Amino acid sequence: MLLSKQALTLTCGLVLSFNAIASDATSASKGSFSEYVTQLKLEAVEQGVKEQTINDVFPKIKMFKKAVASDKAQPETKLTLETYLPRVVPDWKVEKARNLFKTHQVELERIGELYGVQPRFIVALWGVESNFGKLTGSYPVLSVTASLAYEGRREDFFKKEFFAALKIAEEQQFTFEEMKGSWAGAMGQTQFMPTSFLAYAQDGDGDGKKDIWNNSSDAFASAAYYLQQAGWKESETWGRQVKTPTDFDAKLANLAVKKTFSQWQALGVRRFNGNDLPNRDDMMISMVMPDGEQGRKYLVYDNYRGLLRWNKSNYFAISVAYLSERIKYPPIS
Repeated sequence: MLLSKQALTLTCGLVLSFNAIASDATSASKGSFSEYVTQLKLEAVEQGVKEQTINDVFPKIKMFKKAVASDKAQPETKLTLETYLPRVVPDWKVEKARNLFKTHQVELERIGELYGVQPRFIVALWGVESNFGKLTGSYPVLSVTASLAYEGRREDFFKKEFFAALKIAEEQQFTFEEMKGSWAGAMGQTQFMPTSFLAYAQDGDGDGKKDIWNNSSDAFASAAYYLQQAGWKESETWGRQVKTPTDFDAKLANLAVKKTFSQWQALGVRRFNGNDLPNRDDMMISMVMPDGEQGRKYLVYDNYRGLLRWNKSNYFAISVAYLSERIKYPPIS
């Protein structure tokens, strides 16, 4: 049944209101936020968190309603790659990425060789995630993860992140104040959630600490290790923009569909400039059309899947890939 614009707006408003009421009811059933934090404290004791850590952290945990509001009100603005890429990867960011690549080139090449990841992708991730370490968030991670767990819509997820953050504070000796992040708890120059920090954060310069907030070496090594563990292949790139014929079956644009270059070629797919695809059949390749048949089309390789593991968004993966290409060409002298 089709709804009028006014009816659709009213329906959406009722759904959002119902969700808010349900969320408030869930929080109310847990008692006050301070009571919820007391329960978290008891669980921390049961998990063996040291008394000093508990005494240092728990008195400082506050309810962050702003984080909860941000979680409830994430925008659903309709974008296309044509409007998204210039906004996320403007020319000034490209220039900055190229300059920083040159500044950190020796270090990046060392880390890239160690983990088997091309340095340009490390810098591209750095630029897209945190504007090269400038936008890392100002929320206290332990407070926002506790607040979002209390709010209840994703309690299990944020409780897990809260206890991971607590473990980081204890193991890495970060103070409550040092552990800042986004409203959702994403931390540092790599914007790792606490569980990702525990799994992937690296000590890039050998100083004995994994500081993704203030240490670019640690941030580079952590990003590279994440990609390595996602199956990154140093001998390959991420993919390429292509053209398709008018009679192309758009159902083939699916990450579950894999074909060789010659098979895509036989279906009429060509490089974006109209030339033939590479003459090699040692790779199995998928196609994505983030904006549908009328938008951009890409043949993507296994490394692209690694970017999606970082963030399950084609827009994110393509923005990182695009910035990496702008770092590579023209060559940096």
